[in-house]
Amino acid sequence: MKEMKSLLARSAFGVCSYVGQKMGLSPDRVRLYFIYASFVTLGSPIIVYLVMAFWLNVKKYIKAGRNMLWS
Repeated sequence: MKEMKSLLARSAFGVCSYVGQKMGLSPDRVRLYFIYASFVTLGSPIIVYLVMAFWLNVKKYIKAGRNMLWS
């Protein structure tokens, strides 16, 4: 159970950390914006969040594969 919770935390909070780093904001503030926007718009930012999480994972695998080829 702890492994699953750790995996979920890394996957879910990685998006907010990435967005916060790119925009120069605290990841906590970005999380709050996602939560507030989800309540106001009845959950549509959750779809954006999931797409961003998917894209970050794809980007990570592409970089990992590229590094393996040149090593």
